[in-house]
Amino acid sequence: MDYRNYVFDFEKLDVYRKALDFTNEVFSITLSFKKEIRYSLGDQFRRAALSICNNLAEGSRKTDKGKKQFYYYALDSARECIPMISLASKQNQIDVKQEEKLRGECVHISNMLYKLSLSITN
Repeated sequence: MDYRNYVFDFEKLDVYRKALDFTNEVFSITLSFKKEIRYSLGDQFRRAALSICNNLAEGSRKTDKGKKQFYYYALDSARECIPMISLASKQNQIDVKQEEKLRGECVHISNMLYKLSLSITN
């Protein structure tokens, strides 16, 4: 049986798809970080970005109260990416254009997550 076309409910969320694209971009960008930064800042940045997607996936199988909590966890992870974007810029690991793009994507994802969490009733 071919499961490549099976779609989980969280995969239908626009915010999940945006978060997945953001995470993919973070993974690609952090590969070019200097070695001494790649294993500290880069690793933490990848884990925070991936956590956005993972919390959306885990929250999808919960009751409304649990779902809302995991959506807030995803939001916390998105916010956690902001200082890493700033530090990557200060450490000259990303240029101004990359910083603006990553920050804009992160803000957009954060806004989407906040609205999604508000849409869940307790």
